[in-house]
Amino acid sequence: MPPQKIMLVAGEVSGDLHGAHLVEAIHQRAPEIQFFGVGGEHLKERGMRLLHHVHSLSVVGISEAFRKLKTAFKTLQDLKEAMERERPDLLLLIDYPEFNLRLAKIARRKNIPVLYYISPQIWAWRPGRVKTIARCVKKMVVFFSFELPLYQAAGVDVEWVGHPLLDIVRTSLPREEALEQFGIDPEQKTVALLPGSRMEEVIRLLPPMLTAAAYLQLEIPKLQFILPLAPGISGVDLYPLLRDTFVPITVVNGYTYDVMALSDLILTASGTATLEAAILGKPMVIVYKVSRLTYWVGRALIRVKHIGLVNLIAGREIAKELIQDEVEPKKIAKEALRLLRDPVLYTQTVEALAEVRQTLGKPGAVDRAAQIVLSLLQERKV
Repeated sequence: MPPQKIMLVAGEVSGDLHGAHLVEAIHQRAPEIQFFGVGGEHLKERGMRLLHHVHSLSVVGISEAFRKLKTAFKTLQDLKEAMERERPDLLLLIDYPEFNLRLAKIARRKNIPVLYYISPQIWAWRPGRVKTIARCVKKMVVFFSFELPLYQAAGVDVEWVGHPLLDIVRTSLPREEALEQFGIDPEQKTVALLPGSRMEEVIRLLPPMLTAAAYLQLEIPKLQFILPLAPGISGVDLYPLLRDTFVPITVVNGYTYDVMALSDLILTASGTATLEAAILGKPMVIVYKVSRLTYWVGRALIRVKHIGLVNLIAGREIAKELIQDEVEPKKIAKEALRLLRDPVLYTQTVEALAEVRQTLGKPGAVDRAAQIVLSLLQERKV
């Protein structure tokens, strides 16, 4: 029999990373399975054949998405034709719901089973999407236990595997080696800057972070600042933003988890990085800024009190969120100083982050998800 094929679609950088770990776990059990679809460098390194690159689709916000509508429609058409041509045994969708749910409808009409990995945030906004999921998705794999009853109530076949970040978030260098390589003085406090994984985010968030760094250094002169480059973003991309800052910023190519682990505090864009920081036990200040259209539409649709994943899971604000017009250098610096100068608050925050980590389940989520994928493929063989 010819090897089974999976069409995998990850429309975001984080989805590319999660998808790559899942593909690796599947190949450890069934190396003959072939993958093709939409992804980035991580999936490509695991042997997936890219029909489109993740950077052609990845956007932040509604107004930004309009600029890529033509690309999105072209990609959707290409994937539809690839389904007809390749006849995959499974469509594996990762996050990116507005695009991927459309693709799920196409797969359903072609009798191709759909597994969804990293579920749409129906608990935060547009809960009506669960009806489409119930019709088109054969198996939903979720990372958070609180998602289970939401899908079960709608008749979706759902399974909680825990969060794969528990397996992924690991330092790659011994602490002493990392300190030496990055030029960090362990006797002085260090602040990491994580302005996001997409240039739209970086352009909006890095400048106020840099100015906040200048305010912080006035208060704590020996404070150190370090910025790990996200995949797909180079030092050349950041040069126009960094060249006018008077604060020394150590830019590191990769090693994000090593940088976070060495830091005392993280200034971060809202997103997966907030959970990564929680797993590493690092207090943070969360910043979030999009176009005004995206923000006002989001305010009308989103039903939750917080935007940071770490706060959503905790059910309360354990990491300060500065949103939209609050993304202002003095406010960022003020919140950072509260944590850096108040050891009691700092310790309480670390303890709250540990509680969040406990709710994420047990390590092995990727292996459990891989087994679910293989079970669906086995059904396809019968």
